[in-house]
Amino acid sequence: MEIGAWFALLVIGVCFCLMAFTRWAADVVLMAGVGLFLVTGILSPEQAVSGFSNEGVITVALLFIVSAGLKETGAISWIAQNLFGRPQSLAHAQFRIMTPVAIMSALLNNTPIVAMMIPAVNDWARKYQLSVSKLLLPLSYAAIVGGTCTLIGTSTNLVVNGLVKTETDYVTGFGMFELIWIGGPCAVITIIYVLISSRWLLPNRKPVIDYSDNVRQYVTEMLVEPQSPLIGKTIEQAGLRHLPGAYLIEIERGDRILPAVSPKELLFANDRLVFAGVVDSMVDMQKIRGLSPATDQSFKLQSLEKERCLIEAVVSDTCPLVGKSIRDGRFRSYYSAAVIAVARNGEQLQKKIGDIVLRAGDTLLLETGHDFSDQHRNSRDFFLVSKVDDSTPPRHERAGIAIAILMLMVIFVTSEVVTMLEGALVAALLMIFTKCISANNARRSLDWTVLIVIAAAFGIGEAMMASGASAGIAKWLLAVAVGDPYFALAIVFSITAILTLMITNNAAAVLMFPVAIAMAAHLDVSFLPFVICVMIAASASFATPIGYQTNLMVFGPGGYLFKDFVIIGMPLTIIVGVVTVILAPIVWPF
Repeated sequence: MEIGAWFALLVIGVCFCLMAFTRWAADVVLMAGVGLFLVTGILSPEQAVSGFSNEGVITVALLFIVSAGLKETGAISWIAQNLFGRPQSLAHAQFRIMTPVAIMSALLNNTPIVAMMIPAVNDWARKYQLSVSKLLLPLSYAAIVGGTCTLIGTSTNLVVNGLVKTETDYVTGFGMFELIWIGGPCAVITIIYVLISSRWLLPNRKPVIDYSDNVRQYVTEMLVEPQSPLIGKTIEQAGLRHLPGAYLIEIERGDRILPAVSPKELLFANDRLVFAGVVDSMVDMQKIRGLSPATDQSFKLQSLEKERCLIEAVVSDTCPLVGKSIRDGRFRSYYSAAVIAVARNGEQLQKKIGDIVLRAGDTLLLETGHDFSDQHRNSRDFFLVSKVDDSTPPRHERAGIAIAILMLMVIFVTSEVVTMLEGALVAALLMIFTKCISANNARRSLDWTVLIVIAAAFGIGEAMMASGASAGIAKWLLAVAVGDPYFALAIVFSITAILTLMITNNAAAVLMFPVAIAMAAHLDVSFLPFVICVMIAASASFATPIGYQTNLMVFGPGGYLFKDFVIIGMPLTIIVGVVTVILAPIVWPF
């Protein structure tokens, strides 16, 4: 290899060490690497920024918008509630996530599956007080191995199959489900491995919420709407028993008060539910379809529901409504805001919201317009005003539209009527035009850290190929495999897996395809097992976040470090490699 290739390997090695052993952000490190390749002339300006115009990067960005549309309509919560259920343990939770995701990823492209499931898993983990870092990486791994089971599960399979049809005499290519003979066992083994090993090998990072007694607790009333889907369900079935940091104090049903509510108690229309809990629980309750604040104020607000949010405000001693009840002081008319919950120094308030007499120091949870905090930030009526993040009520009436858009995208992409990029673009635009998500929220839904890392990874891959480093490594290792086809298969899998760690999976597959064909010809054996090893190794990228885009998608939301992928992913890559090398020649003989 020439000096440029050695320099490229040195830079990539430094980048990997910085990501693995420091807390430097992956996007900063990788962009610094791309910048270094640019200024040293290894990459041209066009090559350095090619990732930002890459179809895969743009597709992921559009899928963020589709996912946000599903979340804002409440469709994600509905899917999670019906798909995941109630976990009995961490291992059970991982199994409930990985099994359906692996099956769906075999039938659909795995990238939109992960994009859709990330917010659902986040909400589910918070509801049952599970560590999201124990769930998101298993989600990505399940999507990866599920995608290896069929021809359409991952773009890598489609790319390699296209090369097989054009570059060999196997013009028919692989069948839709032919790869399941390898992908199926790999998927089963991956699920078992994660269930057994994640207890020790995955980090346990709890959500940043403290449910101790010192946390400020609100008391609020929620009304079961007359047409609510919760009517006839028990408290437990409705998901009201395991809200994180909240508990149901009592139910007011007509003239009756039901204290110490049983989880088997049925819900009726117009039931008033009294809860005590932290602010995150108040936000969760606002998002439950069929529940609305029972304050007799919210429906009178003039702003549309989609334009409202939750605000925390601490009443000052100069507030003109101190000493008056919320109803008598006409709080809604005075401030154009509805009080939906009140917290008072840990005291459990037994009165209805409207009957509570305000005191200085009371913390109010208000439902109001987005401009409230700007209007009253410097008001003498409140000591403090702050907006609660992610508190806009879901547009439940558009959940069906959002799910229909997702299904249409999946159907058209799977049937190859449109490409993944075209399908994602149309779906994202439909989410905006049908008002499943606003244009502003669509812009905010883009995770620029993930997008920059993916784009920079393409630049790193370009540098590997432009400098000759990847080709030099492949040729050197090719000389190692002499005479033994099984050893040659192991070499092909290892080279492809290593390249996938450093460049994108599709680039690694394209680079290794001619090497695999050449090795089969040199050994005078069938090329099919070698091609299968390239397919599986290029997709089975578990050991780094940059090797596969679903790993990148969970990298930030899971709070992972680079080394987390190495610790649990490297053994899994070796296990999948052994299974592939053993089974490939059995299914496709030499």
